[in-house]
Amino acid sequence: MTTTADEVVLKQVLIEAPIERAFAVFTERFGDFKPPEHNLLQSPITETVFENHVGGHIYDRAADGSECRWARVLAFEPPHRVVFSWDIDPQWRVETNPDNTSEVEVRFISESPQRTRVELEHRHIDRHGPGWESVRDGVAGDAGWPLYLSRYVALFPESS
Repeated sequence: MTTTADEVVLKQVLIEAPIERAFAVFTERFGDFKPPEHNLLQSPITETVFENHVGGHIYDRAADGSECRWARVLAFEPPHRVVFSWDIDPQWRVETNPDNTSEVEVRFISESPQRTRVELEHRHIDRHGPGWESVRDGVAGDAGWPLYLSRYVALFPESS
């Protein structure tokens, strides 16, 4: 299957921090920049966990103890790269069939000892099937990856 530009969302930010710190903050503090209103659970999120190994998950834990595993860690290569699935369907519910999920690759590129470029590529969005365009539009829109990345940058006061 050929991927067209319509099926890929690309975003990037510059972080005033060494590559190791940029990677660590992204993976260890994912819940600090994931908007709390991005919640598929019935109760408020108390924690977002990013398991730092291939085969791990990204999941939300709610105040009532329920959990929502909405991503699988596909590659974990500190401090250069992490890839995870996007297991959320066009109706914004958890997708249980891995064949119907997209993937997000985040690359960390050292531009200097104190500056890192972070490139995010959300690809294979068409795998979500009918209505995949709403997933693309959601993650590309102001409340999607741009919001996540602006909140991530804000964790580095020297970058703001």
